[in-house]
Amino acid sequence: MAFAVARTRDEAFLYLELQPCPDCGSVEAPWQHALIEVDGELVISYAAVCPGCDAEREYLFGLPARETAPDSWPAFGGTEPSELLDAGQWMAVADQAAGNVPVEPGEARVALSIARAAVGEVIKFVPAGLDGVPADAFWTPEGRRVFDAEPGRFRLDRLLVVQDTYSELVRETGAN
Repeated sequence: MAFAVARTRDEAFLYLELQPCPDCGSVEAPWQHALIEVDGELVISYAAVCPGCDAEREYLFGLPARETAPDSWPAFGGTEPSELLDAGQWMAVADQAAGNVPVEPGEARVALSIARAAVGEVIKFVPAGLDGVPADAFWTPEGRRVFDAEPGRFRLDRLLVVQDTYSELVRETGAN
């Protein structure tokens, strides 16, 4: 059985934040992770008991083929596109982070760094030689809604401008 790969811990935790409890809708959970074996395959298990309703929750992720050494925070993954979040979901993460930039510079750096990294994750879905994110990079209803609302946002030239803008704003707030 193949499991979607969590390229980094940051990506796994972001994915978990986007998965509300199916019983009560809470997104809060005290996640514990461990390396386990399932049908002869090593996987990462993230398990928690929902504080809202006591439902037991568990997500299993495949291991990346190679370790990714983060060069900045957040470190969502290497050069390959995500298997956990689709391109539209990454754009929604960028939108949410950039739409909630606090006034305090330290907190602004965090929000803008997340937005910059999330747009970088969208760019990873653009195959070499193409000028935008292909339709098969939107496999969730949430991601498809983001794409359908404004497909032009997923053109490579536009994505690069947005990423550069977030990078400049991060620099202006004193971040790396």
